[in-house]
Amino acid sequence: MQGVEQPMRLELTTSGTTSPLAIDMAESAEARIQRLITENPAVIFSRSSCCMCHVMKNLLQSVGVHPTVIELDETEILAIPADENSGETPVLFVGGNRVGGLESLVALHLTNRLATLLADAGAVDPLWG
Repeated sequence: MQGVEQPMRLELTTSGTTSPLAIDMAESAEARIQRLITENPAVIFSRSSCCMCHVMKNLLQSVGVHPTVIELDETEILAIPADENSGETPVLFVGGNRVGGLESLVALHLTNRLATLLADAGAVDPLWG
Protein backbone atom coordinates (compact mmCIF):
# COMPACT_ATOMS: atom_id res chain seq x y z
CA MET A 1 0.00 0.00 0.00
CA GLN A 2 1.18 3.45 -0.78
CA GLY A 3 1.92 5.67 2.21
CA VAL A 4 2.06 2.80 4.71
CA GLU A 5 5.56 2.05 5.91
CA GLN A 6 6.24 -1.65 6.38
CA PRO A 7 8.36 -2.67 9.39
CA MET A 8 11.94 -3.51 8.52
CA ARG A 9 12.99 -7.12 9.15
CA LEU A 10 16.65 -8.09 8.95
CA GLU A 11 17.75 -11.69 8.51
CA LEU A 12 21.13 -12.59 9.94
CA THR A 13 22.66 -16.03 9.81
CA THR A 14 24.90 -16.96 12.72
CA SER A 15 27.76 -19.43 12.54
CA GLY A 16 26.72 -22.92 13.59
CA THR A 17 23.02 -22.06 13.56
CA THR A 18 20.66 -23.48 10.99
CA SER A 19 17.87 -20.97 11.55
CA PRO A 20 18.29 -17.25 10.85
CA LEU A 21 18.34 -14.80 13.70
CA ALA A 22 15.72 -12.24 12.69
CA ILE A 23 15.48 -8.69 13.96
CA ASP A 24 12.22 -6.85 13.42
CA MET A 25 12.97 -3.16 13.95
CA ALA A 26 9.33 -2.45 14.93
CA GLU A 27 9.36 -5.20 17.57
CA SER A 28 9.56 -4.20 21.24
CA ALA A 29 12.53 -5.39 23.30
CA GLU A 30 10.22 -7.62 25.36
CA ALA A 31 8.68 -9.26 22.26
CA ARG A 32 12.10 -9.72 20.64
CA ILE A 33 13.53 -11.36 23.76
CA GLN A 34 10.56 -13.72 24.10
CA ARG A 35 10.78 -14.66 20.41
CA LEU A 36 14.51 -15.34 20.63
CA ILE A 37 13.96 -17.57 23.68
CA THR A 38 11.38 -19.68 21.87
CA GLU A 39 13.07 -19.81 18.45
CA ASN A 40 16.53 -20.95 19.56
CA PRO A 41 17.46 -24.13 21.47
CA ALA A 42 20.04 -22.41 23.71
CA VAL A 43 20.14 -18.68 24.35
CA ILE A 44 22.46 -16.73 26.63
CA PHE A 45 21.61 -13.15 27.50
CA SER A 46 24.99 -11.65 28.21
CA ARG A 47 27.07 -8.53 28.69
CA SER A 48 30.34 -8.28 26.82
CA SER A 49 32.27 -7.25 29.94
CA CYS A 50 30.87 -9.98 32.23
CA CYS A 51 33.38 -12.68 33.25
CA MET A 52 30.59 -15.09 34.33
CA CYS A 53 29.06 -14.73 30.86
CA HIS A 54 32.40 -15.70 29.34
CA VAL A 55 32.63 -18.79 31.58
CA MET A 56 29.06 -19.83 30.67
CA LYS A 57 29.76 -19.53 26.93
CA ASN A 58 32.96 -21.57 27.28
CA LEU A 59 31.28 -24.31 29.34
CA LEU A 60 28.50 -24.72 26.80
CA GLN A 61 30.93 -24.76 23.90
CA SER A 62 33.04 -27.39 25.69
CA VAL A 63 30.04 -29.77 25.68
CA GLY A 64 29.23 -29.19 22.00
CA VAL A 65 26.69 -26.38 22.24
CA HIS A 66 26.91 -23.22 20.17
CA PRO A 67 24.35 -21.03 21.92
CA THR A 68 22.77 -17.95 20.48
CA VAL A 69 24.42 -15.18 22.48
CA ILE A 70 22.57 -11.92 22.84
CA GLU A 71 24.67 -9.06 24.20
CA LEU A 72 22.35 -6.71 26.07
CA ASP A 73 22.63 -3.21 27.41
CA GLU A 74 21.13 -2.22 30.78
CA THR A 75 17.67 -1.32 29.46
CA GLU A 76 17.40 -4.56 27.48
CA ILE A 77 18.41 -6.64 30.53
CA LEU A 78 15.51 -5.11 32.40
CA ALA A 79 13.21 -6.06 29.48
CA ILE A 80 13.64 -9.78 30.20
CA PRO A 81 10.34 -10.79 31.84
CA ALA A 82 10.52 -10.28 35.63
CA ASP A 83 9.76 -13.92 36.37
CA GLU A 84 12.65 -14.88 34.07
CA ASN A 85 15.29 -12.46 35.27
CA SER A 86 16.93 -11.27 38.45
CA GLY A 87 18.35 -8.25 36.63
CA GLU A 88 21.74 -9.91 36.30
CA THR A 89 23.60 -11.69 33.54
CA PRO A 90 24.23 -14.24 32.31
CA VAL A 91 20.78 -15.73 31.92
CA LEU A 92 20.51 -19.04 30.05
CA PHE A 93 17.42 -20.44 28.36
CA VAL A 94 17.36 -23.98 26.96
CA GLY A 95 14.43 -25.25 24.93
CA GLY A 96 12.47 -22.10 25.73
CA ASN A 97 12.82 -22.59 29.50
CA ARG A 98 14.88 -20.54 31.91
CA VAL A 99 17.84 -22.47 33.31
CA GLY A 100 19.20 -19.50 35.23
CA GLY A 101 22.65 -18.13 35.73
CA LEU A 102 26.10 -19.66 35.84
CA GLU A 103 25.51 -21.30 39.23
CA SER A 104 22.45 -23.17 37.91
CA LEU A 105 24.32 -24.24 34.78
CA VAL A 106 27.28 -25.58 36.76
CA ALA A 107 24.93 -27.43 39.13
CA LEU A 108 23.26 -29.16 36.16
CA HIS A 109 26.66 -30.03 34.72
CA LEU A 110 28.01 -31.46 37.99
CA THR A 111 24.88 -33.59 38.52
CA ASN A 112 25.08 -34.97 34.96
CA ARG A 113 21.70 -33.49 33.98
CA LEU A 114 23.01 -30.86 31.58
CA ALA A 115 23.72 -33.19 28.64
CA THR A 116 20.19 -34.61 28.68
CA LEU A 117 18.61 -31.16 28.94
CA LEU A 118 20.66 -29.87 26.01
CA ALA A 119 20.07 -32.97 23.88
CA ASP A 120 16.30 -32.86 24.50
CA ALA A 121 16.24 -29.23 23.34
CA GLY A 122 18.26 -30.01 20.21
CA ALA A 123 21.02 -27.70 21.33
CA VAL A 124 23.99 -30.06 20.93
CA ASP A 125 25.97 -29.78 17.71
CA PRO A 126 25.56 -33.15 15.94
CA LEU A 127 29.17 -32.94 14.68
CA TRP A 128 30.52 -32.64 18.22
CA GLY A 129 31.85 -35.65 19.87
